[in-house]
Amino acid sequence: MQVRYFATVSRSEAESAYSRLGVAFEDEGAPVAITEIDEAADRWEVAAYLDAGDDAEEGADRTEEFRNIAGLGPDAEIGREALPDQDWMAAVLAELKPVRAGRFVVHGAHDREKIGAHELSIEIEAGLAFGTGHHGTTAGCLTMLGRIVRLRKPSSALDLGTGSAVLAIALAKLARVDVLATDVDPVAVAVAAANVRANGVSARVETDRAGGFASTAVRRRAPYELIVANILAGPLIALAPAFRRHATRRADVVLSGILTGQAAAVRAAFRAQGFVHVETLTFGAWVTLHLRRAAA
Repeated sequence: MQVRYFATVSRSEAESAYSRLGVAFEDEGAPVAITEIDEAADRWEVAAYLDAGDDAEEGADRTEEFRNIAGLGPDAEIGREALPDQDWMAAVLAELKPVRAGRFVVHGAHDREKIGAHELSIEIEAGLAFGTGHHGTTAGCLTMLGRIVRLRKPSSALDLGTGSAVLAIALAKLARVDVLATDVDPVAVAVAAANVRANGVSARVETDRAGGFASTAVRRRAPYELIVANILAGPLIALAPAFRRHATRRADVVLSGILTGQAAAVRAAFRAQGFVHVETLTFGAWVTLHLRRAAA
């Protein structure tokens, strides 16, 4: 059974809390949501759906955990609502509207008819999502990839930590390039493969399980002219030397899953490996970096 913990705060507070909760509960797989309540009054609700064990009323109260992780002060009123057994991840995702980033539209099957003829559709089914495009990191990556491909079409690409394969599918459709999509989570790899098939790009996208760059498929296809990794700042910093080994000279690298306060450290780690900064996009509390490996 689950409990919905929620607070109504200003937009800036809600966006900050949403980002912090998303990172903290990522491994737990807990859905996190942000909803506009009253735009004129600047009232937004941020919520997390947390596991409460077999009995929500008698289970552990995680109100203070929610408050502390969300960065909300002692005066913020935290609501707590016990929920019946239901696939809340699927329920939340089913209500999400299509997300547009450049020419891309990430949507569920129920919104197929809303996609314009000039738009590139990426369909991700509710309940099978490890990244739906609604998070600022995914939207940032999609926007950045669109900009890069307009100027330089890569001949080889790697989507590291692919999740739902949104970014790999986007590259296959926009650049018509072969993409290797990897993830350390076997469930995510299965989901990614299903999404690749559903979007009709199986001939372009190969999925594989890999921790970082450690897989036969990654080594076989290297080096890459484009690498995109929407993971977290810590792993990105640790993997910076491996990015250099697997990237061609002048390769484009797109990195996200990075909070604004972490961007400088990520850029420094990659600068030490010979990558130069090209552009930064900011979506709420998150940034997406475009770096390029130096020619020499």
